[in-house]
Amino acid sequence: MQVTEFNALPAGEARSLVAGCLGVPRWVDEVVAGRPYADTELLFKQGHDSALALTDDELAQALSRHPRIGERPDAEDAEARHSRAEQSGVRAEDVDRLRAANAAYEARFGHVFLIRAAGRSSEEILAELERRLANDDAAEREETVTALRDIALLRLEKVVG
Repeated sequence: MQVTEFNALPAGEARSLVAGCLGVPRWVDEVVAGRPYADTELLFKQGHDSALALTDDELAQALSRHPRIGERPDAEDAEARHSRAEQSGVRAEDVDRLRAANAAYEARFGHVFLIRAAGRSSEEILAELERRLANDDAAEREETVTALRDIALLRLEKVVG
């Protein structure tokens, strides 16, 4: 879909389309309310800026909907479809290692590990997870928000780009 087509969608359809990119209602509303966009660069800027402004509650809401790296969500919603495609580089033989690393991360930070997994191998993901386990809470919040923003923009580009 092109940005001109996105601009022309009824608000409800536009919301449904972008809700699979980042399921935070305020982010969805801000992206949709920014229409009409002259080009995709302006659309992505709005998505970027709105993602960086997530409150702690919105971040927790977004993280609660995200599958763990190595999990294959069974749901058929847009977020689950995106997650399955983005984690295509995760090998089945690495799932146990990822499960253990995810558990260590969740015990340390209290939420799922989030990384833009598209195009990354299991080894790359595990190395990044291990590096981030050494972060303090503030640094990890910043990296998590950055990862969430990157994932939302990658998904937004897939649906309107």
